[in-house]
Amino acid sequence: MNSEFRTIALIGRYNSPDIGDSLLRLGDFLAKRGLEVIVESGTAANVGTIPYPVATLDEIGIRADLVVVMAGDGTMLNIARSLAPYGASLVGVNQGRLGFLTDVSVDTMFSTLEEVLSGDYTTEDRFLLDTAVRRQGQEIFKSLAFNDAVVSKGVTARIIELEVFIDGQFVYSQRSDGLIVATPTGSTAYALSSGGPILHPTLEAFVLVPICPHTLSNRPIAVNSESTVEILVLHADDAVVHFDGQRHFSLEVNDWVIVRRTKNAIKLLHPLGHSYYDTLRQKLHWGEKL
Repeated sequence: MNSEFRTIALIGRYNSPDIGDSLLRLGDFLAKRGLEVIVESGTAANVGTIPYPVATLDEIGIRADLVVVMAGDGTMLNIARSLAPYGASLVGVNQGRLGFLTDVSVDTMFSTLEEVLSGDYTTEDRFLLDTAVRRQGQEIFKSLAFNDAVVSKGVTARIIELEVFIDGQFVYSQRSDGLIVATPTGSTAYALSSGGPILHPTLEAFVLVPICPHTLSNRPIAVNSESTVEILVLHADDAVVHFDGQRHFSLEVNDWVIVRRTKNAIKLLHPLGHSYYDTLRQKLHWGEKL
């Protein structure tokens, strides 16, 4: 097959007893087309004996032309953070529940991959957030986030106090349960459930969404993606910053959380005719009769 993708990496949902059969069938489908197939090491350990070479995520980032993630959105978030520095191209086959990111069904994965390998696909560049924690003038922690970086109270029930700056300009002080900084990708996740707007994935923007603000005039705002958002923790008994709900770091009073967009983007590949609005309508059940 004459394809720009010669080495295909397969990554499956961890601890899923059903992933092995689908992954091996997809590997066979690709190998019969003369393509090199490699399998992520954690996936291989979960599946068992496989006839393909095994590679770490870093090795996949270097070697693979295309990465097929057979999982749910949670796994896709983790993989995207790991492969973002390599500018990886991803196709998501939904093995989870909602499937905003892993939007190809198992039933159509062969036909979809056939189209992609033939060059019939569209590409969406999705940027991530590069977040750092600064304490007493020193950077002490860094993490990427595909959906969102969230500064919030921890296990205590008391609200926290924050000051927010954008590009060095003071914007507002806030007493709330926390603040979400979300990418367009993450605008349909925690930010949406907290009253934030849905941003189209191609928008060069991110959105700041307060969580249960003490003052109702604290509203979500969207800012240019080239902006730098700085959050100062003024008061908190037990503050934490979360990244995609999967990683976290404990904060102290006078800590700064600095959020910028990453230089590299993840490329999500879709079959021709893919519509983001169709996805929204399907996943959010718009237009259904009550």
